[in-house]
Amino acid sequence: MGLPIHLLHTPDGFLSGPIAIAMWVVTAGVIAYAVRRTNESLDERAVPLLGVTAAFIFAAQMFNFPVGPGMSGHLLGGVLAAVMLGPWAGTLVMTAVVAVQALIFQDGGLLVMGANIFNMGVVGTLGGYWLYRAIAGLLGGEERRRLPAAGIAAWTSVVAGAAAISVQLVASGVAPLGVLPIMVGAHALIGIGEALITVAALAFIAKTRADLLRLRDAQPV
Repeated sequence: MGLPIHLLHTPDGFLSGPIAIAMWVVTAGVIAYAVRRTNESLDERAVPLLGVTAAFIFAAQMFNFPVGPGMSGHLLGGVLAAVMLGPWAGTLVMTAVVAVQALIFQDGGLLVMGANIFNMGVVGTLGGYWLYRAIAGLLGGEERRRLPAAGIAAWTSVVAGAAAISVQLVASGVAPLGVLPIMVGAHALIGIGEALITVAALAFIAKTRADLLRLRDAQPV
């Protein structure tokens, strides 16, 4: 079985049943909590942005960019969604995007959807947001250092997601431990594109509709 070393949308058959089920259980719990936190904290003016952001990320993921011989990547968008909407709403946006891609376009399997949502919507979005807030704070505040913090967090979110699926593949017994540096190395390159697109999108929004960046709950998780 050839491993999809540059894809985070893992197909069915690459994770064992127990690992896939365990990831579904964990992911379902996070989604349920995200729904509750979003209902409690998201400014009602930002609600329409959930659909708009999901549509933008979904469309942007259709376009691949080359990162090396025979290898390409595309936007994940978790950090972008979290910076605009907050970490929990961002997680729900990524959940919707991954689910639509799997159910309609067969981009990732149904059994492993829990793992795919976890890797991109939990590790990539929640983890990326926490890192973003930490870096922004260290650099002098979110308003002043939004772009560099988002760029670093976006790159890290891709690498972290790749590390997560690598661990799941190893735990499933379908890949040796050596898959970890291969996956991380490939996604370190893909993460550069993720960082550039995320920074460009946020810079454009800050210039044209800065008010959209102030709608989410600014309190840390």
